[in-house]
Amino acid sequence: MELRLFQVDAFADRVFEGNPAAVVPLDEWLDDALLQAIAGENNLSETAFFVATGDAFRLRWFTPESEVDLCGHATLATAHVLFEHLGHTGDEIVFASRSGELRVRRGDDGLELDFPAGTCREIGIPSGMHEAFGIRPRQAFEGSDCMLVFGSESEIRSLSPDFRALQRVPGRGVIATAPGDDCDFVSRCFFPKLHVDEDPVTGSAHCQMAPYWAQRLGRHELVARQVSARGGTVRCRVVGERVRLAGRAVDFFEGTIRL
Repeated sequence: MELRLFQVDAFADRVFEGNPAAVVPLDEWLDDALLQAIAGENNLSETAFFVATGDAFRLRWFTPESEVDLCGHATLATAHVLFEHLGHTGDEIVFASRSGELRVRRGDDGLELDFPAGTCREIGIPSGMHEAFGIRPRQAFEGSDCMLVFGSESEIRSLSPDFRALQRVPGRGVIATAPGDDCDFVSRCFFPKLHVDEDPVTGSAHCQMAPYWAQRLGRHELVARQVSARGGTVRCRVVGERVRLAGRAVDFFEGTIRL
């Protein structure tokens, strides 16, 4: 069996920026254990697999360890592959996923994801966070991820977390965010429970951050920067219970999996 494999840097303007994702088109679904083995072999934060279903596509995402419910950068990468390499016509792609229907639109300034907005509630600062980060966050919110709000971009950039401590925090992972110096907000995202200590650019986390910052700043269109070592820019727009995330994607390589 041979499968095509694309590796794409998402939320990036050039290679070696943004977040790399593997994309594997399928004619039909393979056994879940084989999908997981391929993702483990790729050893990227996410591998996306998709199958055409009529006018839409069924999309699934795997870390090296497990399947996840939602992944922004790998969805962006998948749409890029369909538009640029697999001849998808029109300006919109519809994906069916574990998080419901997702849409990706092609525009003059890249690709725009239409995702469900994340919900969260304010909680007390989880115990051990000051020790885990060396800086005490000002607020904490519980949602799909634990979101910690700090005071400045410089604090976010200086974080050197204790990943073992972060594994004890409620939720899938930990988002650290603060006002940006030359953008609306910045962030870094940590997922040690998923064996991804720091994710370079995390689309799904912006579904949780964008509504918070939209309410705090009093506007619905925002520019965000994830200040990981690779870095990436995400343009956010909050529309009711949806969040639209826009960015670019660039090819790194195309190859063949032989099984």
